[in-house]
Amino acid sequence: MTQSLVDLWYGFGVALELHNLAWSFFGVVVGNLIGVLPGMGPLSAISMLLPLTYTMHPVPAIMMLAGIFYGSQYGGAIGAILLNLPCHPPHAVTCLDGYPLTRQGKGGTALGIAMISSFFAASCGIALMVFASPLLVSIAFKFGPAELFSIMLLGLLAGGTMSRGPVLKGVAMTLFGLLIGIVGTDVNTGTMRFTFGFPRLGDGVEIVALALGLFGVADFLRNVNRLQVVSGGARVRLRDMRPSWKELKQAFLPMVRGTAIGALFGGMPGTGSTITTFIAYALEQKISRNPKKFGQGAIEGVAAPEAASHSKTQVDFIPTMSLGIPGDAVMALILGALMIQGIQPGPQLITDHADLFWGLVASFWVGNILLMLLNVPLIGIWVKFLRVPYRYLFPSALLFIAVGVYSTNNSLFEVGEVLAFGVIGAVLLALEFPVAPILLGFVLGPMVEDNFRRAVLLSRGDIGIFIQRPISAVFIGASALLILLQVGFAIRGAIRRRKARPRKFRMTGSSRPTSQDNV
Repeated sequence: MTQSLVDLWYGFGVALELHNLAWSFFGVVVGNLIGVLPGMGPLSAISMLLPLTYTMHPVPAIMMLAGIFYGSQYGGAIGAILLNLPCHPPHAVTCLDGYPLTRQGKGGTALGIAMISSFFAASCGIALMVFASPLLVSIAFKFGPAELFSIMLLGLLAGGTMSRGPVLKGVAMTLFGLLIGIVGTDVNTGTMRFTFGFPRLGDGVEIVALALGLFGVADFLRNVNRLQVVSGGARVRLRDMRPSWKELKQAFLPMVRGTAIGALFGGMPGTGSTITTFIAYALEQKISRNPKKFGQGAIEGVAAPEAASHSKTQVDFIPTMSLGIPGDAVMALILGALMIQGIQPGPQLITDHADLFWGLVASFWVGNILLMLLNVPLIGIWVKFLRVPYRYLFPSALLFIAVGVYSTNNSLFEVGEVLAFGVIGAVLLALEFPVAPILLGFVLGPMVEDNFRRAVLLSRGDIGIFIQRPISAVFIGASALLILLQVGFAIRGAIRRRKARPRKFRMTGSSRPTSQDNV
């Protein structure tokens, strides 16, 4: 514990360096704005700024991307509470009680509760990262190729089977991402794989092109007909955002429970923030003495989901940084940014890149404090941004996407890749296929293949190495259990659907209807 505090103090020294602080500030401001604007989630913003990180030092680059991620969580609450606009999916549940509070003249109170809950939950999530790190360091050297393969396999299965929608669609998209990930030159044999005669694909598909296409261009194509302009919005002053002691007491326990739920789901790969917020809201409604007040302007309905969302956002970095398993698509993109910088995520990252890990942890606290200070004077500006018509917003974003991807390697071929993946993503979204597992498979696929080959080579072809080593066997067992659970859920769902079907009348024996029965 003492060593963790010493490392955290070192992290604050890194985070408060002027250039690191400036990039962290830039990230949280952009994230706050992106969270407010509907349709412009953190995935699109991080994808657009990913080319910028090519020329940056890894520490400020990851701080900036992380700031966009958790900054968007703050911004999303503003539109949900003041204008009933769930600009970011996890905040859809915040609309249920946040907007009724605004209509009652308590929009400032709702925003104050949301910000207090967010900061409390984020602080708890950061503390969990600080004190969990010594355990991760102690087991770092026990992870070899077999263990890394097993844990990444679990991440792939969890990401594919726990995504929104049918399980088969999630698995199919993960496999599609795996296929895209192996395009290029085989490291071991030097042969070209799946390049379809394009020499430019010899180095593989660029993660920037894939991310910008799936989450930038695809969103533009899907929302191209949304031309409505947002109007209205409440004016909020600083004194309006100070909740009373009674309201704070009312929000405290829901805040704690939401934080615990977010921390629990943050350690589970493949579970999104949206699921977490709805579970936190449902729990509060279930245990409330007056459940009918939910949906009418309940403070608990704002505090619990906001705490759950921010707690999960911070804890998501634990499996991503220390185990190399991204919890969702945003974490997969940040994992890709680490790999672009030549940093291999995993248990040894904490010791090999202490400045990056501890600087990032300390920047979370710095960034959350900046967000608390920024949101008060900037709320009016964010509400005005919501009135920008889509016909101006999305073409501008499309231009930035094209310029950003071209600037990475000065290649028009990669701009064509973005367009191709954008069309594919738009088609998949129209068919209700989740696109996030594609990015997960793309990022983890090459690492799974590499560690599998290394483990088999070290064991001289003995596949049993994956169950002979204890840590690897645990993760292989967890993967098998996950598959069995999903098969069981699928069978149970099929049985329920069959029982729910209306039975046809059987025209046999005495059961046959007669004219007298009809009379």
